[in-house]
Amino acid sequence: MSKLKARTANSLKWNLVDKISTQLLYAITGIILARELNEEDFGLVGALLIFQAFASLIIDSGFSYALLQRKRPSRLDYSSVLWFNLGTAVLFYIILWFCAPFIAGFFQNDFRLVPLARLQFLVLITNASAIVQVNRLMKAMDVRMVAASNSLGLFAGGIAGIWLAIEGFGPWAIVWQSLIVSACKALVLWTSTRWRPLARFSVASIRSFMGIGLRMMFTSILNTIFLKIYSFLIGWRVGLGSLGYYTQADKWSTMGVSSIGQILTSSFLPALSTVQNDFERFNNMASKMNRFTSYLVFPGLIGLMVVATPLFHGLFGDKWDPSIVLFQLLLLRGIFVVFNTLYTNILLALGEAKKILRLEVLRDVLAVAGLVVTFPFIGLRNDGNSVEGLEILLWGQLVATVLTWCATLWCVIRSSKGKLVVYIRDMAPYFCLTAVCVPLMGWAGALVPEAWFKLALELSVALAVYLGVNYVLGSKIQKDIFVYLRCGKLSL
Repeated sequence: MSKLKARTANSLKWNLVDKISTQLLYAITGIILARELNEEDFGLVGALLIFQAFASLIIDSGFSYALLQRKRPSRLDYSSVLWFNLGTAVLFYIILWFCAPFIAGFFQNDFRLVPLARLQFLVLITNASAIVQVNRLMKAMDVRMVAASNSLGLFAGGIAGIWLAIEGFGPWAIVWQSLIVSACKALVLWTSTRWRPLARFSVASIRSFMGIGLRMMFTSILNTIFLKIYSFLIGWRVGLGSLGYYTQADKWSTMGVSSIGQILTSSFLPALSTVQNDFERFNNMASKMNRFTSYLVFPGLIGLMVVATPLFHGLFGDKWDPSIVLFQLLLLRGIFVVFNTLYTNILLALGEAKKILRLEVLRDVLAVAGLVVTFPFIGLRNDGNSVEGLEILLWGQLVATVLTWCATLWCVIRSSKGKLVVYIRDMAPYFCLTAVCVPLMGWAGALVPEAWFKLALELSVALAVYLGVNYVLGSKIQKDIFVYLRCGKLSL
């Protein structure tokens, strides 16, 4: 297992480098764009991203998951998936090009969306060209060039987006930014790797992936419905201004939530799949991953909830104040989203695609129930709170996510022959310690009025207490993380 540990450690290292560097570039660009553009600009692009998200899932068709789950995909497998991705992307771009006026009709006949859509949806093709290249590197646990392509793409796209925003191009700045990011990423991956596809397409190869692939595609579609339906309903029922506030809250909360989830998938799923037939080894690894996730997620996301107000004020002034409470609610839900991601990866490593699909159906049933209860209040607002209805909507979805987490954890325990008490025991110390840090952060923040000083003091207190108590209590996860950071060695 020493080779597996080394590969997983290397993968984790480069995934961390990737996420830190890309999120830093993404944050810098996002801060400047948020200062230069208004809520309607973000609302217009947010409306398009709903349709792009669904098209992207069908283009991939779950084959990325299937390739990762398969132990030894052949060159013909990779080539066939690539041609499938590209062909489907071109087809969907043509369909969406003609559908652009109908999309505008959904959002109060705002026909500014038509030319924006026809440029934005080119991202489907550029993204499709890079799916297999990224997948191959992830499968080999060699993600250095993935990190490089993400950073270079964000750097180039950020420069273009900022320049266009300053020059007054409004939502076009965001659209051109995303297209340039996607194109640069694909270009870097294709020019830096030697792999080239065969000039062949195997129907048999595609069929061999359909069992897991289609189940994961439908799972992802249901997941995206769960995530994107809010943007659609807000833009349709309340307006693009409110959608802009929601889009900003969603964007900044997603940076932390999705980054942790992606690290778990790309670093741990390949490792878990190698020991799927050894339940004792599998459960030991899963337990370690559960503790690792708890160590990061509880202080990271709850800490961001506490510092949300000084963070937004320091970055944007009071321009995006209505987004703050939405940001906090999305982070709270994000805690359970990250653990659901981890547990879904455990089920996927065991080949339990059917259970994953059933869980996704359950989550969407619960989400729909939450929508039915809260949708009548979505447009509610008062003089002091312009997003009161959106708060009620997100509280309903938080409840649905918590219930889904309970069901997913139960399925993991049944499938892996694990124990509930072990999972709870792994999580409890880090949650309790984070709960101790919260009032201390509030006390520290009350000492100073200025946003940046308040933010720095709150974070310093939380970091000192969290690391210090873990050190005194002899946290093995913290020791392992520091050993990894110092020596690059990972214990699984």
